[in-house]
Amino acid sequence: MATAPRWLCPDELRTWIAFLYAQSLLFEQIEQDLQRDSGMPLAYYQILVVLSEHPNHAMRMGDLAQALFYSRSRLSHAINRLEQNGWIRREPCPGDRRGLSAVLTEEGMQALAAAAPDHVESVRTHLFDQLSPAELEQLRAVSETLVRHLLQSLDIPPPSVIPEPGYWEAPAS
Repeated sequence: MATAPRWLCPDELRTWIAFLYAQSLLFEQIEQDLQRDSGMPLAYYQILVVLSEHPNHAMRMGDLAQALFYSRSRLSHAINRLEQNGWIRREPCPGDRRGLSAVLTEEGMQALAAAAPDHVESVRTHLFDQLSPAELEQLRAVSETLVRHLLQSLDIPPPSVIPEPGYWEAPAS
């Protein structure tokens, strides 16, 4: 016998719709600001950030895709464009003849450094400045709870980038 659907009550539906719109509109605004100010999409910025924070500014392509929750084809397309810009180069992985690493170039680091101030201002303006300190604490707590649940539900490892290793593990009971 099928289980009856657990329909959302009016308050839950309102919360769900508000969450969907807030998340979509926030990322649309940040995307538009980044494109306007730096001429790069958010996806490219995220790739540059992750590489900039990794040892030697390099990561295996598969690990980079996993860290960003990108498909391999999406990452490959982005890396092609970033290579054309001179911001990334591909290199063979040490000890793995078939593997490739994405390596952030000096030009890529300069592009990231140039984009970062305006990007951070956009995030601050459209997210942090809109919320009180108590709301920010609540947002972080809710987000961390959802991340822990979804990592387990999707059976995927936590991202290997910030925050520090072990951060996403469930708090001790």
